[in-house]
Amino acid sequence: MDGKKIALLIGALFVAAVTAIMAKSMFGAQVTPTVVAAAAQPTGPQVLVATKPLPMGTILGPDSVRFQPWPKDLVDGAYFVRGQAGVDPLKMQGMVVRQDITAGQPVTQGALVSPKDRGFLAAALTPGMRAVTVSVGGASAVAGFVFPGDRVDLVLTSNVDVSATSPSGNGSAMVGHDSRPLQTSETVMRNVRVLATDQRFDNQPTPDGKTTVSNFSLVTLEATPKMAEKIAVAQKLGSLSLSLRPLADTTQELEQQIAAGDIAVPAGTDPKTEKTMLVALANRPQDNQTTFTTGGEVSRFARNSASRASAGTMMGAPNAAPAIIVPVVHIARGNAVTDTPVGGK
Repeated sequence: MDGKKIALLIGALFVAAVTAIMAKSMFGAQVTPTVVAAAAQPTGPQVLVATKPLPMGTILGPDSVRFQPWPKDLVDGAYFVRGQAGVDPLKMQGMVVRQDITAGQPVTQGALVSPKDRGFLAAALTPGMRAVTVSVGGASAVAGFVFPGDRVDLVLTSNVDVSATSPSGNGSAMVGHDSRPLQTSETVMRNVRVLATDQRFDNQPTPDGKTTVSNFSLVTLEATPKMAEKIAVAQKLGSLSLSLRPLADTTQELEQQIAAGDIAVPAGTDPKTEKTMLVALANRPQDNQTTFTTGGEVSRFARNSASRASAGTMMGAPNAAPAIIVPVVHIARGNAVTDTPVGGK
């Protein structure tokens, strides 16, 4: 056998070996099954944990806490454990958080204050805030659907007693008087937190889990010292009504204030500090940017504003006599200009 045939034979054997190896790797290899390990579920007792961040002063609601399995070796004696005497999330509604609790953290007995405990209202107040009680009626209290922890707007309704001058038929003079008061309604405060209704700090459901709705006449609100003074004056000026706010409004108004430049976040603030600051601002009650409505905007038969004479009296001249407004003619003689009432000399 010559050398050329031997080389061809060796080449053929090499190609056959490579082909066999490739075929084995492509068709003979077994697909390794993927084993999904089931998440290990804690088998210890169930303890009460926070479902969301609960800052100091938070009033517990139905969605604030829940039971969660916890490793038995890590259960502390201060935890609320399911099955223990007196541990019932429904009966814990209305308690106040004494210290900050992060989401998922077990709730300890020392972190909560019961409405029956001494100093409960002081613990419910945010530092720097005051508690003030206002009197409301059934219709002005959103039919009893305002509960502790909700946020409301305060609307002041009053009748401004003014003595207005009405125009005559030909428009030449202001004669006669309109003795009807000026009906006004004004949103004097926004985003105010409700602390209690008729000295009730909780919202106990019925045995079947439904919310109990009851009318009340007194509402305790959280306000700044200056706002507490304004609320005391507002109760003398007229009647106060509550306007219930949805939860989404707080975030929306905060974003609008940031976009408008009313709230400035310091440069170089880390995200955690910035979030804490924005949450504190969102929960702050406000007494600026108020709106108002007069009777003329509701009914064509009601007054829309006070007259000039009444406005002067309201602006600090209580003894000023009502002014009679008559047409005036401007007469120019050279550089001298005089005003002469129509019919005057």
